[in-house]
Amino acid sequence: MNEEQFKQNYKKAVDQMKTNEQLKKRVEQSLNTQHQGPKHRRKPLYIAASVVIAASIGLAAPSVWQQFNGPAAPTPQVAAVTPGVSFDPIVIPKMELPSSQGKGAMADMMQLVVYGGNVYTQSPTLLEGANALNLRGDKLGTTTGGIDELSGQDKYTELASNIGEADIYAVNGYDKDFRIMSYTEIDGQVYAQLFDKNNGITIGIGADLIGKLYLEGNIASAQWETFNSWNNGLQQLQPLAADESLESFILSLNAAKPIATSPELEENLYGKEDRKIIYLTLEDKTQVPLVLFGEGLVRYGNVPAFLEVEKGAFQSFWNSLGE
Repeated sequence: MNEEQFKQNYKKAVDQMKTNEQLKKRVEQSLNTQHQGPKHRRKPLYIAASVVIAASIGLAAPSVWQQFNGPAAPTPQVAAVTPGVSFDPIVIPKMELPSSQGKGAMADMMQLVVYGGNVYTQSPTLLEGANALNLRGDKLGTTTGGIDELSGQDKYTELASNIGEADIYAVNGYDKDFRIMSYTEIDGQVYAQLFDKNNGITIGIGADLIGKLYLEGNIASAQWETFNSWNNGLQQLQPLAADESLESFILSLNAAKPIATSPELEENLYGKEDRKIIYLTLEDKTQVPLVLFGEGLVRYGNVPAFLEVEKGAFQSFWNSLGE
């Protein structure tokens, strides 16, 4: 986006906001109502030892698991959203296992655990080992390992995995139908990793996916990074206020329209550098990365769906991040 395009888009966003005062009031009323409601339960987490568990955040082209099919920023504004809008749902089928002969196996494979007859894959959400103990729920079992790129369907038995032997637990505050975690202590060092089940689900609205992360009213701090910084490993993280503007954007994200991935869409999006990444640290110390595309789309990890945020809300937030 050049300077002239930026100015035009920003002016357009501001003009739209001026004409959406009633919607703005509805957002404010919604926020006030939520602030009066019960908070999502979270506890401060403290424990020694740490290790950072990294996972893909969907910045690169999402082909990692093919075997299964600057200048001063404008002042942040409260974005407008239209509540109650419904969209055609996107159905993400239950992850299909490879054939009994292992046909179709590819070289690249995300880390995975089979639990409850479903496949949970490496979560884009980060969790430092030092913060893992207070999130550790009931023990669900111990993985057996044994899955590799050539494994057939018969190998995908309960608690099979490609992470070796590790204890698997529920995650406090999250539905185990969505998220589980591995937790291991070796010589006082904690190794923990989150796994999400993002298959076998239907996304009718952004909240059907984003809502499982409990972002709303639960963000302790935030940062953002330019694509150039991420792409060059510069880690030039910039502060992002966890204020009303961010909460408003999360509201818009929850109300967003789901769009299924396609080779053409991904080629268009990932062929450009018009991206920004935000990192949201929640009260429970998990860190949720979201990738924003200049076209107005947002993606969580490699979930095969984008979320199209209301245009004015997206542009206002995008512009507030700066260049």
